Formats: sequence, structure tokens, C-alpha cells
Amino acid sequence: MTANIKFGTDGWRAVIAEDFTFENVRLVAQSMAEWLTREKQASKGVVIGYDTRFLSGSFAGAVAEVMAANGIQTTLTSTFVPTPALSWAVRDRGAGGGVMLTASHNPARWNGFKVKPHYGGSAPAEVTSAIENAIPAIASSGRVVSTPLGEAEAEGLVERVDLRGGYLKALSAFVDLEAIQAAGLNVLIDPMYGSAQGWLPRLLQGGATAFREVHGERNPSFPGLRAPEPIAPNLRESMAIMEDGGFDVGLAMDGDADRFGLIDERGRFVTQLQTFALLVYYFLEVRGERGPIVRSVTMTRMVDRLGELYDCPVHETPVGFKHLGARMMEANALIAGEESGGSAFRGHIPERDGLLAGLFILDFMTRTGKKPSELLADLYERVGPHEYDRVDVTIRPAEREAIEANVQANEPDTIAGLKVVGRDEVDGYRFHLEGGWWLLLRFSGTEPLLRIYAEMPDANQVQDALVQGQEIAGVAL
Repeated sequence: MTANIKFGTDGWRAVIAEDFTFENVRLVAQSMAEWLTREKQASKGVVIGYDTRFLSGSFAGAVAEVMAANGIQTTLTSTFVPTPALSWAVRDRGAGGGVMLTASHNPARWNGFKVKPHYGGSAPAEVTSAIENAIPAIASSGRVVSTPLGEAEAEGLVERVDLRGGYLKALSAFVDLEAIQAAGLNVLIDPMYGSAQGWLPRLLQGGATAFREVHGERNPSFPGLRAPEPIAPNLRESMAIMEDGGFDVGLAMDGDADRFGLIDERGRFVTQLQTFALLVYYFLEVRGERGPIVRSVTMTRMVDRLGELYDCPVHETPVGFKHLGARMMEANALIAGEESGGSAFRGHIPERDGLLAGLFILDFMTRTGKKPSELLADLYERVGPHEYDRVDVTIRPAEREAIEANVQANEPDTIAGLKVVGRDEVDGYRFHLEGGWWLLLRFSGTEPLLRIYAEMPDANQVQDALVQGQEIAGVAL
């Protein structure tokens, strides 16, 4: 029996060997192949990539077998790749679409299937809904077709390619790579056992800048990590190395390298909101570029302040790059970012790229001669202090309705000592507080989690707000 396959915020994800099986992966692949045909994109071919997770390469091969059997010319990566490299290849090759086998930042038991339309971004809801809605009929009719991979390669329907050279060349065009190599920086790189391993060292080698890569080998169990997500609880080892001294900056990427985490020279984690604000500041102040800025509802209001200071409009979207990427393309935005550590940049793909974000931070440091803590101090001089944190509460699906009822019925006058001045449900349940601060309760689109976010002027207020958020929802860590 097939699973009830549902696409979330960014693709379909499920537990390996429970719902994420070869049978179900082939079903989704068949539905995507038929979608490509209906949309008259099949003749342009498809690009398939995969990450370092358990069986990801084999699942990618299964997808290629289905695409080949449907007469779709297929490009299959010869090794694991970052998701942004796959997205770049879709657009660079003029393909009709792409598939990335990855569960991104999810725990090791999970895998996933990301759909990339011809422009190389996250698939919008109308695309994933069309693929998802066709699956039951495909399953009941038994019309999944598949050609053994060896035969498909021999017939020229599947070609294996190495994307590293072309993609890294594309990244290097955004910065003065020679200046970064000559800057004499000491860089710690943590790919979190994921598909970014070895990619930044290949770019940085050959100059005075030195680097050390940790967790730079393939290990599908992601030992020592709850999940390969570049946030402080999962970066303790790298933060400890940085704290011991000798490094100027720490750069971390999640399991498929579309998310980015930053550690300063003292071993302190720079939050995702601070990092995105730094990137915006870098583009506006150091590079002197201008353009619209796109942020999710969970992103820092430092971005709004920077937009005011540099006369750049700021657009807000729900969480998920299927929303941010679409708005980015519509507005020809300079930069787009979400709280989870994903940022996209004008002139590249309308999709997150953790490797390029890391390069921009190195370029920021090279141009200014400053370390991350100094850059953050400069930012705060312009926009004032902003503190942020998030807690994730594991819930059972049966609890969701009761939790939502609790939140809807709860109308606090104050949160963390700040007056509540409004609320909305743009994406989750957001409480607007005096001074522009906020608390948001939102269910994850890919995991059984209630995420609670807060941005306040003081770190203690943030923690108080997160506790109050749990009380509002009637949950506890």
C-alpha cells in the first residue's frame, strides 16, 4: 500500500523505509514526469541530484529510471551535490525541471523529494499540488514505468555529470575570489556531514587564507547532531573550536547546503536574523547596491530599518522559498531571506544558497578588514540592538487542533512586559508588540513541530516571550 504522499513547505519528506520507499519515490517521479509532459517541459530534459543521506544516491537512480522510461532526457549528478548546485544546473542547462533527493535539515531518519521548475527555484503550490493530486490515480492504474539505469545510460537517456566546476565558477563571479584568498583569513568550515563538504575549500585554496573543515566526511547518521541544521545546538563542537582561538570566522551549511550558519571569532553563534541583516547591510553599505528586499514573516525587523535608511522597499511573505523566490522574481529583488538561514541573491538563482552566503561574508570581512563581532557592532550602530531566539516543541498530529484553539482563544494584554498592539495569521499566529517587536507561533510544514519565535530589544525578554508563547499554546518543552 502506498503512503498518503503530501508536499510541505519545500517538497515531500518522510521517514526512510516507512513512507519514503522506492515504490513511493517512483510514484512521485512518475507523476512529475507526467506533469513535465503536460507542461510541455519534458523535451527540455530533467536534472537529478542527491545529498549524503542514506540511500539518496539509489533513490536518485530510481527517479532517473522512471524519467528515462517516460522518454525524458535525464542528467544525473555523478556524486552528491548541494541543492543550490542542482538548482543552478537546471537553469544553466535550460532543463524543464529538476529533482533533488534530500531532507535538507531534517533528522537522519528522513529523506525527501524536492521539485525544481525550469527557473531553478522552489516549486510553488500549484506545481506540487498538481504532482501530488495525480499520485492516487497513477498508483491505482499501475502505470509507473521504469528502465534499468544501466540500460538507460547505454541508450543515452541518462547522462552522469559533475556539476562542481561550473557551479563553483558561477559562485566565484560574485566576489573578488583572489582578494579573499590573499586576505590571510583563518576560516573554520562545518558542512555538518552534508553535501557542502569540500566545495568551499576548493574555492579558497591557493592563497594566504587558511581553512579547516570539520564534519567533512559522509556520515548519514549525522553523529552528535540532532539534525544537520546550522543552529547553535547543532554547532557546539565548531563553536568550541572557535572559542579556543585561532580562527577569524566559522561558516556552517546544512545537510544540502542551502542554509547557512555563522560563528564569530569568539565562538559565539550569530543568529540567522543577525546574519541576514549583515548580508543586507553588506549589499547596501559596502557594495552600494540597491533594490527591493524580501523577507519572511519570521525574519528580523532590522531589515525594515535598513530598508528605510537606504530607501529600499521591503516585501513580506509567508515562510518558504516557494513564496520568497516568487516575490523575488516579481520584484527583481536584491536579496531575499528567511529565518531558517536561507538567503537568495539577485543575479543567481531564486533559491537559497548557503555556499554563496558564506562567500559573501568572507568578502564582507575582506573588504572591511573586520571580524564578525565588529561587523555586527557596526550594524547595531545603524539599527539598534535586536535579540532573537526560537524554540521547537514536538507535538503529536492529534494535538494540533487543540493547540490552535488555545492560541485563538488566548488574548494576552502584554507579552514579556510589552503591550500587545495587534495580531495576524499571515503564516501562523503572530502577536505584534509595541516598538515593532513580535512573537509568532507557527506549525512546521515538514516536521511534527510547533515553532515559537520572538524578536525583542533584550535577550531576557526574548526568553520570557518564548515561555509565554508555550503557555499561550498550552504546550511545554
